Amino acid sequence: MADYSMYHALGQGEQLDPNDPNRTSQPAPQQFQPPIASNPYQQAPGYGGSPAPPGQQQYYGNSPSPAAAPGFAPPQDGGIASQMAGMSLGDGQHTARRKKKDRHVFHSVEAPAGSSQPYNGIPPVGTPATAFLNADPSVQAGGQFLGQPPVSPNQFPAPVNAPYQPGTTATSAEFAARGGQIDQGQAPTYVPTSGGGQVSPDDIPSVPVSRDVPQQHYLANVYPTFERHVPPPATVAFVAYDQGNSSPKFTRLTMNNIPANSEGLNSTGLPLGLVLQPLARLQPGEMEVPVLDFGDVGPPRCRRCRAYINPFMMFRSGGSKFVCNLCTYPNDTPSEYFCATTPQGARVDRDQRPELCRGTVEFMVPKEYWTKEPTGLHWLFVIDVTQESYNKGFLEAFCEGVLAALYAPEDDDDETDENGEPKRRIPPGAKVGFVTYDKDIHFYNCNPALEQAQMMIMPDIEDPFVPLSDGLLVDPYESKAVITSLLARLPTLFADIKNPEPALLPALTSCLSALEKTGGKIVCSLSALPTWGPGRLFMRDDGKYPGGEIDKKLFSTEHPAWKKVSEKMVAAGVGTDFFLAAPSGGYLDIATIGHVASTTGGETFYYPNFVAGRDNAKLSLEIKHTVTRETGYQALMKVRCSNGLQISAYHGNFIQHTFGADLEIGVIDADKAVGVTFGYDGKLDSKLDAHFQSALLYTTASGQRRVRCHNIIASVSDNPRDCMKFVDQDAVYTILAKDAASKLAATSTTLKDIRLGLTEKTIDVLAGYRKNFSSQSHPPGQLVMPEKLKEFAMYMLGLIKCRAFKGGNETSDRRVHEMRMIRSIGAGELSLYLYPRMIPIHNLNPEDGFPDEQTGHLKVPPAIRASFSRVEPGGVYLVDNGQQCLLWFHSQTSPNLLVDLFGEGKDTLNSLDPYSSSLPVLQTHLNAQVRNIIEFLKSMRGSKALTIQLARQGIDGAEYEFARMLIEDRNNEAQSYVDWLVHIHKGVQLELAGQRRKEGDEHSSLASTFQGLRPQYW
Repeated sequence: MADYSMYHALGQGEQLDPNDPNRTSQPAPQQFQPPIASNPYQQAPGYGGSPAPPGQQQYYGNSPSPAAAPGFAPPQDGGIASQMAGMSLGDGQHTARRKKKDRHVFHSVEAPAGSSQPYNGIPPVGTPATAFLNADPSVQAGGQFLGQPPVSPNQFPAPVNAPYQPGTTATSAEFAARGGQIDQGQAPTYVPTSGGGQVSPDDIPSVPVSRDVPQQHYLANVYPTFERHVPPPATVAFVAYDQGNSSPKFTRLTMNNIPANSEGLNSTGLPLGLVLQPLARLQPGEMEVPVLDFGDVGPPRCRRCRAYINPFMMFRSGGSKFVCNLCTYPNDTPSEYFCATTPQGARVDRDQRPELCRGTVEFMVPKEYWTKEPTGLHWLFVIDVTQESYNKGFLEAFCEGVLAALYAPEDDDDETDENGEPKRRIPPGAKVGFVTYDKDIHFYNCNPALEQAQMMIMPDIEDPFVPLSDGLLVDPYESKAVITSLLARLPTLFADIKNPEPALLPALTSCLSALEKTGGKIVCSLSALPTWGPGRLFMRDDGKYPGGEIDKKLFSTEHPAWKKVSEKMVAAGVGTDFFLAAPSGGYLDIATIGHVASTTGGETFYYPNFVAGRDNAKLSLEIKHTVTRETGYQALMKVRCSNGLQISAYHGNFIQHTFGADLEIGVIDADKAVGVTFGYDGKLDSKLDAHFQSALLYTTASGQRRVRCHNIIASVSDNPRDCMKFVDQDAVYTILAKDAASKLAATSTTLKDIRLGLTEKTIDVLAGYRKNFSSQSHPPGQLVMPEKLKEFAMYMLGLIKCRAFKGGNETSDRRVHEMRMIRSIGAGELSLYLYPRMIPIHNLNPEDGFPDEQTGHLKVPPAIRASFSRVEPGGVYLVDNGQQCLLWFHSQTSPNLLVDLFGEGKDTLNSLDPYSSSLPVLQTHLNAQVRNIIEFLKSMRGSKALTIQLARQGIDGAEYEFARMLIEDRNNEAQSYVDWLVHIHKGVQLELAGQRRKEGDEHSSLASTFQGLRPQYW
């Protein structure tokens, strides 16, 4: 039995349940049971205290007293309030600076109701006396070293500021003060990692709280993009109001206040970077991106740096000149664009022109921006019909998925337009074609005039060509009958032709020649290693790694023909998405096959253990998402920045021929993001702002050539300490993750070096803050975290534990797949991937999972920490990391709960169908709640579909996956969250004492990272 005390020192001894017939006097493992709402499925006396007062949810911080919770004893060493003591709210000085000659472009941004005056030393209304405003941390009640009794501990760390009440809407200034996040003078968080006693897991910053509290605020408030705020956490659903600065859904800067010189940036330890997701999805309630047509002259641009017109360009000389905000060159205003200016220098028509008041716009562009005549997007579905694919049911599932993606079901009312016609899933002008392959390549003529599709076989795979001149690419709605019958017949057509070996490269080459003239997108399925014909691949990875670390050669493609075809695809404006089902978990060489997807801007969907009954729904939804999400092709991308800054690197899926050239992207879609990092080539002027503009030239799926522009502004500060108040931690770890993934792919850096580098980076950031910006002198035993980077250490630990970078055994396919995924996903998807959302569903309040009467939004129960210490006996948990979603059942789950969830007769864990991927629709309250919560989670995802997979304790193999997702525990060959913070703290102390050895020394700190790994808690 593992040593339980290393997990939590809370609660001892045995819990004897008077209603439990199976009770024994065996000493029970120490269980930590947080106080929670009473559980209708538990036979024990209810946990909860009195119900919450009206108008206030019983979620954060107001849990019942610990006496009511069985098995909950107060912590032995100083309480939470004492260990979290010392959260003083900075110097209280009002630090908003007036710029010399207000050089911002004119925005009528009203001051938010409720100025920031309450923070000048006066506590805001409702601040409890325990918030320690402007107090000295060394003389507070409940000090860490004195044995005072603790203040009642609750599930989440002690609130730093006014208790959060969703009933009242906060002003933007009050919201900025949530959890002590005040723009004037900032309150760091302290974690005592040595000294008075053991660290309680409750003291350390909690990722679920950092997501759930802002989420409550944004259910009732919009996010104004120009007023100086740090963007909401990436996983939060919010409505952005575009005031001329691009929405955080499209662009996130790591620092919204930039140090004026490189020394200032180095002292923070943070990267200066931008995460760009140019086609990101908008939420209902947000304004569409405006599309502007300037005719044959095209949009006005700066003559020197070629930046596009934007809200921050200044008009001079009565409007006849405009000054570029990036390079400060004064341009003549084109005569057709001229408009008079007001005495303040703003154009009279500024509010009527979206390009002068919106941060994200699209320009239609004239012929000089074309490389070829734009047409609607052409889709080619390339289907693997080998023996393996047929036997596994993958062929049938893929055909059904394509059908479901192209056509709505007959009886679906939501999918019809005003005239009763079925809604088009793909825009007018787009066309589809079908190709199948095994040893040969088969093309299908789907001309609507035919009764059924004609099949043409191309046997010459050495020199592939396209045997059809027309009829290959057709409008899917004109040829609906032909396509439907073809996809229904394909699985039976190849039932008797058993070719085990696919010829994938020739199939891709011939599809490329079919799309060469127009560009387009290939969606390809594969279920066996392509070992036939030119470009055949071999079993490179046998699973044996001498020396423990995997060979770097397995992370990249050695094959020149595959590299060549991917470069040709990008040049032709073609991209590829792969759907890969590994043969019973076997090797597919994703390093080589996925190389085509990652260089052309496509995506790889990988099913390491495809089971037809269970994974059909996921496959079908993912194909539908691929086809229906916003997609552009033949794309070029460029990022421009202010004088004094320069671009140092790009990270993502694209080809860049020389440094400084535009990024060439075959296809780009709503889920893809690019990381850009900047360096200094001079000093910035702190009286002016720093500006960034990204431009994406692409052809839309409906066949229009457009440029999508995002404009981002950041203030500049001579004092880097001010910059620490405006750090966006989601952007910081996204940039670091993309940088690590690029390093692993492109350089000789080993996995060990990557993990060490991430650890060193975390220490650099926290040591830099402690050394340069920490206002008070803290006891050496405290780890001080900047307010905006409280959860940064947890996310970095998640990065070290993820499949791409973790130590220990992991197949090269899975490593490479996840490494490329990290390179291409946006901040929201990455955040969930690094720290899964874990929701208990055995103790839901009756109103959870239903719309709130006041706001109309679904009431989602708060997530809990991803740690086994939070799991209760008899509990059921939904764990979602954005890639897969597990429903975990404790072995003692109540039969009543199972019947409520799955229906009559399903009252034991063994009676459940292990291959079920969704919940049945039942009339029970719990079933409706859980289905609603799952539907809500579906709306918060990136490219991967949400279907549930059962993980029953002691029965299903998926339980190992559940153990991996408990990211705060010791697993994935790395430490628990508490041990990691202690390790980071040691590094910070050594750095402060000047004794720290950097990576590359012979006595590397890696030995201490992995010391004392014990067997897992399972």
